[in-house]
Amino acid sequence: MSFGSIRQWHWISSAICLAAMLMFSVTGITLNHAADIPADVKINTLEFAMPEQLLDELQNLQQGPLPTVIVKWLAEEKSLYIKAANKVEWNEDELYLSLPEPGGDAWMSIDRYSGDVVYERTTRGVVAYLNDLHKGRNTGKSWMWFIDIFAIACVVFCLTGFVLLYRYAGARPTTWPMVGLGVLLPVIVVILFVHP
Repeated sequence: MSFGSIRQWHWISSAICLAAMLMFSVTGITLNHAADIPADVKINTLEFAMPEQLLDELQNLQQGPLPTVIVKWLAEEKSLYIKAANKVEWNEDELYLSLPEPGGDAWMSIDRYSGDVVYERTTRGVVAYLNDLHKGRNTGKSWMWFIDIFAIACVVFCLTGFVLLYRYAGARPTTWPMVGLGVLLPVIVVILFVHP
């Protein structure tokens, strides 16, 4: 059984990596210069009251996730999509939900007796969103899986590229000096300029 040639593995892995590698390269630059890039901060605050029939759900519970009926009501009536699995801090008179997301943050406070709800969402713009995707910050398991699979594809791309360099180095005399430079350059920068 043939698994294809090194060249096939190289071009397929490069095709798979292309878009994500560009995104990670650009966000590597934006992360290094985050202080120089102004954030596009937007704050959205909502204040409203929950219906009385939902208050009974809150008054009878002391811990655990937000009741499903409340999660459904928030989605249908207020277009607020809260995962039932979000951690809820239960206090005597209120609930507090921290709702972090890539490129922003949100929180919700619910008064257990009056039903008054305060929801605030802060977004910091596209650059902050992409930077958080780069770091895997508040992205969830599926994005983490994507990053891992992407990293494996990058390793395949690099290793097959190295094999191709080795295979054709005889006809290209600058191959190994360039590979050596690629290895030495980061080492030199770390030794000379990166200090604790």
